[in-house]
Amino acid sequence: MSYLLFTDESGHDHRSMPYEVRGGVALHASKLWPFIQAMRGAEEASFGALLHQYGSELKGHRLLDKRRFAWAAQEGLLDDTTRRKHCVAFLNRGVRGEKPTRVEFTAFGQACLAMAHHVFRILTEHDAVLFASAVPRGASRRPVGRQADLLRRDHVFLLERFFYFLEEKREHGLLVMDQTEKKVDRQFVRLLRRYFTLTQTGRHRTAWIVPAPLFVSSDMTYPVQAADVCIYCVNLGFRLPLRGMVAPTRPEIAQDFGPRLRRMQFRGQGYRDGDVYDSYGIVYVPEPYTEGET
Repeated sequence: MSYLLFTDESGHDHRSMPYEVRGGVALHASKLWPFIQAMRGAEEASFGALLHQYGSELKGHRLLDKRRFAWAAQEGLLDDTTRRKHCVAFLNRGVRGEKPTRVEFTAFGQACLAMAHHVFRILTEHDAVLFASAVPRGASRRPVGRQADLLRRDHVFLLERFFYFLEEKREHGLLVMDQTEKKVDRQFVRLLRRYFTLTQTGRHRTAWIVPAPLFVSSDMTYPVQAADVCIYCVNLGFRLPLRGMVAPTRPEIAQDFGPRLRRMQFRGQGYRDGDVYDSYGIVYVPEPYTEGET
């Protein structure tokens, strides 16, 4: 059996998010189908329907946008049956281009927050492990020349932590990525291939990481959607102040989800140049490009 690392990214449009974060959640293959069933059940229990039926999906910015918190707080907590009824009405009004009522906005806001909590509960119940790497928004651009063919340091550190985890578990791991633009995906695969075949460190890590990523559509894959929620929360609710990751957070996300991210992240032993050190799944990389291997 093996682990699958389902990945996504946050903040790569360089608009409003404080960091660029890439990462995701690792699930053992034996837990994958029960996880998918649990996510589907939680989605129906929260919204009264499956969002893909309305052209939407579970995304961090859709579940935890500031407006969702505001909508949810408009009225008292609705019971499950009432929330689902008004939530379905909210979704159907969206299809018809109609404005929802106040209680329908409230129901949808409360459903979004409930689903976000379900995501973390289900991940924990299925022993998911979190990995993420962050760089500052507006960090240096990809250089030209020889360095243009180097995998960014934040990506390398993400693979490093996943490798340490797999080595500890004595299991192989697959990379499952959210497909974006074909040109961008092909460029990333080229950089990955170069790293895994032309660098000594990359070749070593193929002992446990299968160096051929799989690309899937996130609207069809619950684990990728769950990864998106986690990475969004890392961006807005998790900080490593001693490492220089100090951008302001959104308090409601930091308070509700920051501790869960901390508990879910990989904790293990790493090694470099003969030294052994504590290694964690969430890493901050101030400068994404550097000379030489990492």
